[in-house]
Amino acid sequence: IIGSHHFVFEDEKCTIPVGKEELFRNLPEEYSHLYLGIEGKLAAVICIEDPLRPEAPEVVKALRKAGFTQIVMMTGDSDRTAKVIASKVGVDEYFSEVLPEDKASFIEKEKADGRKVIMIGDGINDSPALSAADVGIAISEGAQIAREIADVTIGADNLYEVATLKELSNSLMARIHKNYRMIVGINTGLIILGVAGIIPPTTSALLHNTSTLWISTKSMKNLLDKEEV
Repeated sequence: IIGSHHFVFEDEKCTIPVGKEELFRNLPEEYSHLYLGIEGKLAAVICIEDPLRPEAPEVVKALRKAGFTQIVMMTGDSDRTAKVIASKVGVDEYFSEVLPEDKASFIEKEKADGRKVIMIGDGINDSPALSAADVGIAISEGAQIAREIADVTIGADNLYEVATLKELSNSLMARIHKNYRMIVGINTGLIILGVAGIIPPTTSALLHNTSTLWISTKSMKNLLDKEEV
């Protein structure tokens, strides 16, 4: 049999050979572990390197700066591996040895508590959680089912795009609210001036159309322009 720690030791009741306990306790923590059992005895541990994306720590910082209040990592890997990765990335909380339904249940609970949840995933096991989240984001090189279920698929294989997407969304909403206030303010002023007889209807119409063109022109500027944000 071959599988996870839970499957091999808890479900299949495999045991560690006598004299190998120290070797088992000192398995390298930076790797994911796949356990091989033969006739009820642990025969080998396969160490699989799943390297951390180099941009991940900086992306977590950027997301927190963009307004995310809680960043959680959920993985099916062992607790030892998850703990090492979580410390390198800098997440607020991590969960290890979770099943696909566990990820979805966590998201449903967070939503029930009144939080908005964004899920980022690229695997088949992430599909239920991507579907349960308020916004599911898939990576372009991930599993096809994940891309189909997700609300957003990032074209570049780079997690920085997630931070860019959040910045873009924040800038868009800020511009919408700014334009709304300007339009309401200008139109209200024109109506008051027209009712008071200060300006004729033709002048009011001219000013209204001019302001519309002006606001439309300003709205065409790059949303990621720092000066606009």
